[in-house]
Parts: sequence; C-alpha cells; structure tokens
Amino acid sequence: MAKPSVAPSQAIPYHTSGMRIGLLGGSFNPPHEAHRAISLFAMKRLQLDRVWWLVSPGNPLKTGYGANDIAARASAARKIARDPRIDVTCLEAVIGTRYTVDTISYLRRRCTGARFVWIMGADNLAQFHRWDDWRRIAAQVPMAVIDRPPRSLRALAAPAALALARDRLPENKARQLADAVPPAWVFLTGMKLNLSSTTLRNPDGTWK
Repeated sequence: MAKPSVAPSQAIPYHTSGMRIGLLGGSFNPPHEAHRAISLFAMKRLQLDRVWWLVSPGNPLKTGYGANDIAARASAARKIARDPRIDVTCLEAVIGTRYTVDTISYLRRRCTGARFVWIMGADNLAQFHRWDDWRRIAAQVPMAVIDRPPRSLRALAAPAALALARDRLPENKARQLADAVPPAWVFLTGMKLNLSSTTLRNPDGTWK
C-alpha cells in the first residue's frame, strides 16, 4: 500500500483541546452529496465543531476500487465538502492501515484533548460486528448511527446493536454524546437524503 509523502502530523487536520470532532470514514468512491448532508446533519444534532472525512486506502470488507486511487478520491471529496468545518484527510494511508480500530487508537494518542465521535450509517451498524476488533472501537469512542431507511430494522437487530443495547443513549440526548464515556451510541433519525457510492459507480469501478 503506497503512502502519501506527508508526515502523519500533517495528515491530522486542525484541532484544539476540547474540540468536538466527528469522524466519518469511508472509501468515498465516489464522494457524494449524502456524505456532505450526513456531516452537516451530525454537526447540528451532535453539536460538533468539525467533521473529518477519513478517506480509506481500501475497505477490508469491500472490493471494486478500480482506477480511482486515494488521491483522486480525496480530491473529489474536497470538492464535494464545500464547508470550512469539513476536513478531508488520507491519514489512514499515511499511517499504513485500513482498519478503523487502528485509526481511532492513533488519533486518541495524538489528539488527547479532542472529543471524537465516530459517525456511520445504519448500513454499517448492520455489519459492524464484522469489523476488526469492533468491541474495542466501541470502547474507545462514542458512536452516532445515522438512519438510512429501509435498513434501520436490520441494523438495530444486528449483533453489534444488540450487544451494545445498554449503551444506547436516547435520541433527545444526542448533544451529550461527544462528552459521554464510551461505550455510548445514539441512533439519529430524520436524515432524508439517501445516496450510495455503489449506485454511482459503473461496473468497472469508474464513476458515473
């Protein structure tokens, strides 16, 4: 896996102690308006200061990256973001990992004053139990799950959601999530836009 020629410290976006930061990981292959909408939605509902888009060098559970390398995906993501509070980074490629647990551990060591929240869609909650060391992820960072109908019932009945049921906060306490001691998570409803990167790719992996 080729690493971008920047130092890890340069790949960590701007932050200060006490800042509330959402982490939205993904292939961004391609990035689309739902990524931006989810970020703005999360900032409002969770009272976040910023959201970092973590462009993955390759999701271990997905294939089909085609010719769209990480530099192209990050460049396209910056064009979609269009908000000074959204930062796009290739940190995972810089530190040489494809696993969320490694990324979160790295950020917690180097950004000790930041208050991170992991953001994911309900489709990811449905398969969260397949992620590498998912229980340690949940133990390290609060998580916000964005409703993506019609996947909600499947997601909330999935193994990880059931295992973490006691740690779920009521939606009306979403603003407290960034300050919560993990494991803690909230399921956010009301998100209307429902695009998928998969539907925006051609069979050969190129973008439509």
